[in-house]
Amino acid sequence: MLLTERRKQYRRVLEGGVCVHPASVFDAMSARMAESLGFEVGMFAGSIASGTVLGAPDLVVLTLTEFAEQIRRIARGSDLPLMVDADHGYGNALNVMRTVEELETAGVAALTIEDTVLPSPFGGQSDGLVSVEEMLGKLRGAVAARQDPSLVVIGRTGALRGGGIAEAEKRVRAYQETGIDAIFLAGASKREEVEAMHRATRLPLMLGGAPPALSDRAFLASQGVRIALQGHHPFYAAAKAVYDTLKYLREGGAPAGLKDRVASEELLKVALRQDEYKRRQATYLR
Repeated sequence: MLLTERRKQYRRVLEGGVCVHPASVFDAMSARMAESLGFEVGMFAGSIASGTVLGAPDLVVLTLTEFAEQIRRIARGSDLPLMVDADHGYGNALNVMRTVEELETAGVAALTIEDTVLPSPFGGQSDGLVSVEEMLGKLRGAVAARQDPSLVVIGRTGALRGGGIAEAEKRVRAYQETGIDAIFLAGASKREEVEAMHRATRLPLMLGGAPPALSDRAFLASQGVRIALQGHHPFYAAAKAVYDTLKYLREGGAPAGLKDRVASEELLKVALRQDEYKRRQATYLR
């Protein structure tokens, strides 16, 4: 599927009337499996990118180049429309523009730019926010940098965590005037917060990992929420499965004992796109 069509497919989710959960993916195989299960969109988070590429925690030590390379692998391996967490855009507004250029070329359908001060400054408190003025420059730059108008640019704010509803409302109202396509709310935990943000903007909303109080998708849809993340359990489950398998083998377990704990041939056909490669072999190698 052409990248523009993936982006249009993502936009149809934003323009719809329901709230969907994205598939948290981290490589080509996980994206293919998510696509086979019918997920509408995929999500590749900065924290999961750091874990996948570097085996490091979410401290923004991953570079833009490393991030884009992994995105390119995912986008090449699956037609799933992919949204990514581009953190703070790797610097100031000019860096944000470079980030948009790189990630658009890598194949994303949508990207978020957030207003958190990143990476954590020396001696400073975590989760601080950049000024509204600086964030407006970043978002305007992000919108101006895209070459494909169907690419979705999302402004992400963590204001609910530190400044409460009043600060979040102020930022959401300002951000929506930059030409972005949606607002990502980090730290929403109460219905009244979501309701207030819905009143504050005409743009579709997205939620980060939310508590059970915000699990009702019908309610979320009624408040303009079109995408609600559920965390990144596939990556954590994969990490545990690898560790448990290695531990079992290291402690003398027989490979035959793993039969019910590893991917079946049918699953591998999906994950590795085996049927497609067999078709190519038959077409071009004979």
